[in-house]
Amino acid sequence: MSQRVTSRNARTFPLRTRAAVLATGLGASVVLGAGVAAAADTTAAAASTTTASAVEAQAAAQAGAAKDKAEKAAKAKAAAVVKQKAAAEARNRAVAAAKKKAASWIDPVKAYRLSAKFAENGGRWAHKHSGQDFAVPSGTDVMAAHGGTVVKAGGWGAGDGPAYGNAVVIQHGNGTYSQYAHLSRIDVGVGQVVTTGQHIARSGNTGNSSGPHLHFEVRTTPDYGSAVDPAAFLRSKGVRV
Repeated sequence: MSQRVTSRNARTFPLRTRAAVLATGLGASVVLGAGVAAAADTTAAAASTTTASAVEAQAAAQAGAAKDKAEKAAKAKAAAVVKQKAAAEARNRAVAAAKKKAASWIDPVKAYRLSAKFAENGGRWAHKHSGQDFAVPSGTDVMAAHGGTVVKAGGWGAGDGPAYGNAVVIQHGNGTYSQYAHLSRIDVGVGQVVTTGQHIARSGNTGNSSGPHLHFEVRTTPDYGSAVDPAAFLRSKGVRV
């Protein structure tokens, strides 16, 4: 009896042992499989996080670049507006200055000394003096006292008589004319349009003259005999004579 039990137990033990080993192996496989799955999940999650971070970083970089571009464009536009405004203001100032210059009167010469006056008596004239004399050296720059059109130019007083020597007469608006006489040289011609301050001749001592000077008249016609006081006229236009 005892021998048969022992023999049966001996046969059963290897079976149990193999079962235990199989169970252990199966458990280990299950555990290993779970670990591998968990590791795979962790790797996938890490990869997903990394991808998301990269996408966010790229989006942030693109947004930053777009913002910088927009700011630069806005600054460039603002600078262009400022530049255009400055250019417009400069043009307006230039136009205003040109209009003011065109509308103004000036002395016909610079650095002068007033000599014979309008309506002054003297043996040098058949009648009273018809203009204002500006004592200046021969060759002094003579300028148009106001813008207009040259209607007389030449010797013999440009037709007004030999006493004037070489002369120029300019027609201005509103029935006003200016005359420049005793010139050493004439640099404009009849029909030429001149602006205020433009060079027209050189002063001299031609005609009935006792010394180099510019004889200047303001007239109501282009011809002799219609002169008004030129100094008073210039002062009425704001010129200090």
